[in-house]
Amino acid sequence: MAEQQEQGLLLDRDQLCCSVCLDLFNQPVTLLCGHSYCKDCIESHWDTDEEKGVCSCPQCRQIFSPRPALVKNNVLAQIVENLKTTGNQQASPSADVSYAGPTDVACDFCTGTRLRKALKTCSTCLASLCSTHLQPHYTVPVLKKHKLVSATAQLQEKMCSSHDKLMEVCCRTDQQCICYLCTMDEHKGHDTVSAAAERAEKQKQLDVSRQKAQQRIQEREKEIEKLRQAVEDLKSSAQTALEDSERIFTELMASIERRRSEVKELIRAQEKTAVSQAEELLLQLEEEIEKWRRSDSELEQLSHTDDHIYFIQKFKSLSLPAGSLESQSIVVHPPRFFRDVTDAVSDLRDKLDDIMKDTWPRISSTVSAVDVLLSPEPKTREDCLPYCRPLTLDVNSAHQNLSLSEENRKVTLTWEDSNYPLHTDRFTDYCQVLCQEGLSGRCYWEVTLSGGVDIAVSYKDIKRSSHVSMFGFNDKSWSLRCSECRYRLIHNGVETEVSGPSTSRVGVFLDHKAGVLSFYSISDTTTLLHKVNTSFTQPLYPGLRLWYNTRDVAEVMKLW
Repeated sequence: MAEQQEQGLLLDRDQLCCSVCLDLFNQPVTLLCGHSYCKDCIESHWDTDEEKGVCSCPQCRQIFSPRPALVKNNVLAQIVENLKTTGNQQASPSADVSYAGPTDVACDFCTGTRLRKALKTCSTCLASLCSTHLQPHYTVPVLKKHKLVSATAQLQEKMCSSHDKLMEVCCRTDQQCICYLCTMDEHKGHDTVSAAAERAEKQKQLDVSRQKAQQRIQEREKEIEKLRQAVEDLKSSAQTALEDSERIFTELMASIERRRSEVKELIRAQEKTAVSQAEELLLQLEEEIEKWRRSDSELEQLSHTDDHIYFIQKFKSLSLPAGSLESQSIVVHPPRFFRDVTDAVSDLRDKLDDIMKDTWPRISSTVSAVDVLLSPEPKTREDCLPYCRPLTLDVNSAHQNLSLSEENRKVTLTWEDSNYPLHTDRFTDYCQVLCQEGLSGRCYWEVTLSGGVDIAVSYKDIKRSSHVSMFGFNDKSWSLRCSECRYRLIHNGVETEVSGPSTSRVGVFLDHKAGVLSFYSISDTTTLLHKVNTSFTQPLYPGLRLWYNTRDVAEVMKLW
């Protein structure tokens, strides 16, 4: 009787299912053609149809135009509601009457067009079972001994292809799953354990791997958070730098504009004063000339009279105008006038240009040094070689007792004066020289040496004379002092002993952004001698210093 009720229930459920979602009606509506659907199902179907320009019934294909309004089928809705209530009362608590979808495992015992969803797979029966067909495995004593696992559709993959038996053994020798008959055949004598034992062992390894993975995830999440914060800080810093730079340049242009206006006012004021003085003097001179002309005219008339007595009497009454052209000599400046002002302003412009040229590399390198990520540091010489770049010793900085050769890459000590012309960049107290190229970013170069040689990097504005101009004895340079038996790293007068193999070739790696300066001994092997970690604020110029011995020689190698 119960089976008949259940079959009637299943029949009712099949008849009261939506043909679109294959489940019980939810808010059922009926079309003009008589077919019924869930309200959401038919609306979703029609939304797709309207894109194609039609609106039809999914079953009979009757076309509706325009799209009809949907009205709820209250009778059908009540029937479905009653079916749900009676179905829950009649079915057992463990019953699951859901049907298998495209991705679900279907019950192997169900028949018909619609199969129920399997809940378990029996490893002994080799079948997947729904809730109804699973009940015997819970009640029949023999079936209770069968092993149930989660429903799976991959049973065939778990069967031994040779013996058609379930693979329940793991062969550790061949690292594969086999059946128990295989242990007596081709896997005889191999290290075998049950699949459960191997699973337990692998589970331990899996747990360790998961711990590592979770630890790695936590580390990466922290790194992500740091990186995101760094990006935000970078954006904020960039905006601040833009605003500050704009303000400073605006102030600079305003200052130049003020000076321009002041010079213009000074020129106009001086022009007005000088012109006024000159015009006043011109008027005085013209009046004086007029007086002299009248006097000259009277004298000329008197000179033509024949009456001697009249001439003598009249001459006494005549007098020269006050003042004399000789006593008031006029001195006019050479015709340069305001040309000297133009020269002074041009000199100011040239000085500003020089300041800009000297300052721009520092500004540019400082901007280029800003970054969020630090690239991995090279581990070998081969990793460094891609960062090689051409270097040339600057003859304008070379001490007079240094001789340059090999396209200005080699420097030799000589006691003869090289007669270099005077230059503000020339070192005068120590036999040292800088390269022409200022370095920022990542760079690598190598120096071969003989005798006593200092290999250094320095800022451009290092002093060129005095006792603090030697590489390493100021805060603007870093120097590795190399001799045949020892090394010393010197910066700001502080010496650090460096151990390492004796070598005639030293490699130098600079990562300006990261603040890394590394010195390597180069031979058959590459050995790190010393690494400096600091913060560089300007471009760095490679330098060399020789130790007052004619055997001292150094050369920047051509690796590029």
